[in-house]
Amino acid sequence: MIHRLDLRPEAKGVGMTSQRARDRMVERLREQGIRDERVLNVMRALPRHAFIDEALASRAYEDTALPIGKAQTISQPWVVARMTEALIEQGMPATVLEIGTGSGYQTAVLASLGIRVFTVERIEELLRTARPRFRTLNLHELIRSKHADGNLGWAENGPFDAILLTCAAPMLVQPLLAQLNDPGVLISPVGTEAGKQKLLRVAKREGRSLEQDLGPVSFVPLLPGVL
Repeated sequence: MIHRLDLRPEAKGVGMTSQRARDRMVERLREQGIRDERVLNVMRALPRHAFIDEALASRAYEDTALPIGKAQTISQPWVVARMTEALIEQGMPATVLEIGTGSGYQTAVLASLGIRVFTVERIEELLRTARPRFRTLNLHELIRSKHADGNLGWAENGPFDAILLTCAAPMLVQPLLAQLNDPGVLISPVGTEAGKQKLLRVAKREGRSLEQDLGPVSFVPLLPGVL
């Protein structure tokens, strides 16, 4: 069930951040091959401008990644849509472990689909900024967040029906795969060099893992430790 957003006036936006801007973004996503109407409807409703600095708000609905501080970015809308679509294509998971909360936009997209999200972020300042956004959008009851090393996952709340990484690992992270339910699906950028990364979908079925290359992507790296 898609969660109905209760947008406060400050989150609705005007001009370059208005509903019309979100409608144009969704039509562009449709032209770029995004087909899942559940994903498109959620991204039509969700105010991306609320997840970035006010100085960049007028660019919120461009199809581009934008800086959010601490050398991190909010992914371009097409990437968020593609990863979400790939995650739910074989069925809507009840729980998702997200590695890399960042601005919280991808987290909010998942929660808006009615998924219970467990999100881990290594940079405490980013998490402190993201949490109030979840409350403003009335999504906080579907989201649990933790300041920790994403490489370790969140085992005490697993196994998870799905796992999604918003940062690129050099290879698939085995401790995370161990926290994936069977059946389950993991979406992860993999690669060490920008421009040479690929997006993998790993489907776990009856103890076996099937990998699928979903195409090239460019993400910040998955790093160890916390800040």
